[in-house]
Amino acid sequence: MILKNNLKEVRQNKGLTQEELGANVGVSRQTIISIERYRYKPTLELAMKLAEKLNIKIEKLFYFEQE
Repeated sequence: MILKNNLKEVRQNKGLTQEELGANVGVSRQTIISIERYRYKPTLELAMKLAEKLNIKIEKLFYFEQE
């Protein structure tokens, strides 16, 4: 199974830039870019912070997809 996410879509719908979201959760813009492009899998702590900041359930933001 592959970990996928809706981070980019949700972030854009909330009107946040990658830099703003990163600053709000304590990571760099590059980290947000890497998560959105599936190059980096966030820790559970970071995933929970992102979900909380974006006001979305973590299971709606991150999900598994069959290969």
